[in-house]
Amino acid sequence: MYGSGARVKPAHARGAGQHVLLVVHEPGVAELLSTTLELAGYRTVLAGSGGEALERLAEQRFDVMVVDAALPDMAGLARQRPVVAHRPPVLVLTEYDALNELVPELGPGQRDYVTKPFRVAEVLARLQVLVRDAHPGHAGDGVIGYRDLLLDDTLCEARRGTRALDLTPAEYRLLRHLLVNAHRVLSKEQIGQHVWDDHRGDNSIEQLVSRLRRKVDRDAPGLIHTRRGFGYWLGHVDAEH
Repeated sequence: MYGSGARVKPAHARGAGQHVLLVVHEPGVAELLSTTLELAGYRTVLAGSGGEALERLAEQRFDVMVVDAALPDMAGLARQRPVVAHRPPVLVLTEYDALNELVPELGPGQRDYVTKPFRVAEVLARLQVLVRDAHPGHAGDGVIGYRDLLLDDTLCEARRGTRALDLTPAEYRLLRHLLVNAHRVLSKEQIGQHVWDDHRGDNSIEQLVSRLRRKVDRDAPGLIHTRRGFGYWLGHVDAEH
């Protein structure tokens, strides 16, 4: 029997707004995982088949995937070898220990698995490891760093050197998204989707970036930059190339 998601409290959160693609055919399991992961601090998108998962991957960048190896169309997808630009780490739900034979269509990359019937606590723990290992900027459990900028996901606190940053939740989500994608330009559409789960007007995003930049870059070398016509990126200018 699967562990109950109702017992997971926000205080036990292991995520910090990361986007998770749940590829699960069974409605009850999909609902359990979606509810549990949302309570644990993740943002989830559901796909009921491998084909639908590929459509979601083409539309949006995900931090990690949870894939049920028993999906009915997995064998067909393996033969088709579809091309996906971004392949996030994958946590596989399986009834047997044969990880090297699972979802080969996802290609090389980080993988882990839990056996069914699974425990929710184990799913959360293994997701946390996959997400952490996918971003080498992590300075420790729950801590992400770039030079003198540190974010502590456990406490939802940010510091620039010795200075604490007083951030709103939206500013924190934006700073985290910029940090884990350091030296990568993020469009306004990508930022709006990550921060608010929808597209906001350009003015809303510009104002949010402006407020965050004033807090992060005050009395310190600038870390948040504008690539005019394309979006925003985080990093030192001398390390961009």
